[in-house]
Amino acid sequence: MNKVNLKRIVRLSVVTSIYVVLTIVFNFLSYGDIQFRIAEILILLCFFRKDYAISLILGCLISNIFSPMGIMDMIFGTVATTLSVVCVMFTKRLWVNVIYPTFFNGVIVGIELNVILGLPLIPSIISVAIGEGVVLIIGCIIFSKLRKSTRFLELLEANQNNK
Repeated sequence: MNKVNLKRIVRLSVVTSIYVVLTIVFNFLSYGDIQFRIAEILILLCFFRKDYAISLILGCLISNIFSPMGIMDMIFGTVATTLSVVCVMFTKRLWVNVIYPTFFNGVIVGIELNVILGLPLIPSIISVAIGEGVVLIIGCIIFSKLRKSTRFLELLEANQNNK
């Protein structure tokens, strides 16, 4: 294995780990009908470099092992994250990226909460979407400031949308 591949694996593994740790540490905010999964801010990394999608999808999958909805959340929560990161990867404007995860998580996780936990459908969709939207707005504020830092972009090894 060459040095470049090892560095990439370590970088992606660190982001996966951060996602899992943030989700588990803030467990009381990460699952259920009212969610503010702070780790979702990391989805915005895909705006700067597409391969972070691997980290976020894997981080979501691992984090959802601990979900009260079990395997169903591992499947459907990870599908919502996958759809979100794919959209974020190809978006050219940072703030537009609030829309995709808010929509996908709101609808998919909202339906999941309805089907599995019997929670009311529309309020579940709305509450998950609001939580996701709030987290991503905070993330956009943070990343819009950080993207002005050359050092930050070098640390991420940003190869797109870095201006």
